[in-house]
Amino acid sequence: MTCKKLFTLLSFLLCSVFYSQALHLYGGSDKDQYLGCLNCDTFDKNSIWNSFGDYGNVLSSKSIWNSSGNYGSSYSTYSPWSTYASYPPAILDENGNFFGYMTLNTFASERSELELAQILCKYHDSIKKDLSGWYDKLFR
Repeated sequence: MTCKKLFTLLSFLLCSVFYSQALHLYGGSDKDQYLGCLNCDTFDKNSIWNSFGDYGNVLSSKSIWNSSGNYGSSYSTYSPWSTYASYPPAILDENGNFFGYMTLNTFASERSELELAQILCKYHDSIKKDLSGWYDKLFR
C-alpha cells in the first residue's frame, strides 16, 4: 500500500472516530488552563486548528503552536513538544473522560495512545506552519 493511500485511510478513520466526540486539551500543573479543542472545526473559536482564535494562533499565550509560549515551547515543562515535560497537556472529552497526556516525553506515564495525539506529536513542526492544510488532511 502506498503512503498516500495509507495516509488517506488513516485520515478517514481519524475523522470518523474523533469527530463524533470533542477532545479538549488542559494544561498547567493543575490542568486548569484550557488550551483548546483538538478535533473541532477550523471555524470553531476554541479549535487548535483556527489560526485566528486563541488556541490556534501562533502568537497566543494559550496556544500549543506558540513556540515561545509555555504551552508550545520545546523547552517548557507544560508543552506537549518538550521531551522532558513534567506537566504536558491532558486530553479530556466533554464528559471529563481522560485520554492521556499529549507529549513527546516517552517516559511520561499515561502518555496518550490516541492516533490523533501521536500524529500531532510526530508532525507538530509541519502542522504549525500549515494548520488548515493539515486539518484538511486529517479530517476531510
